[in-house]
Amino acid sequence: MQLDCKYARKKPALYFWRTAAGSEVDVIVEHHTRLIPLEIKTSATPRPDMAREIAAFQRDFGNRAAGGYVVHPGRTVLPLGGGALAWPLATL
Repeated sequence: MQLDCKYARKKPALYFWRTAAGSEVDVIVEHHTRLIPLEIKTSATPRPDMAREIAAFQRDFGNRAAGGYVVHPGRTVLPLGGGALAWPLATL
């Protein structure tokens, strides 16, 4: 899927990731040579276990995988471990 960005020189490449075992990450943003995993959650209270799929993605993609984000409706920016941050949707 491609998004049209009015001010960007290049359209971002967006993907999702799912394994045969059932692991999945909601959105993968390709930025230059890096892949940024995003998990979208409905809970306003971020917890470390919300980043479990991001960690699996990072293991599978190694150096191509950047730090990930758990996007949530709350107000807290919080490190969740393993290079993942909880990030409030309202700040995007």
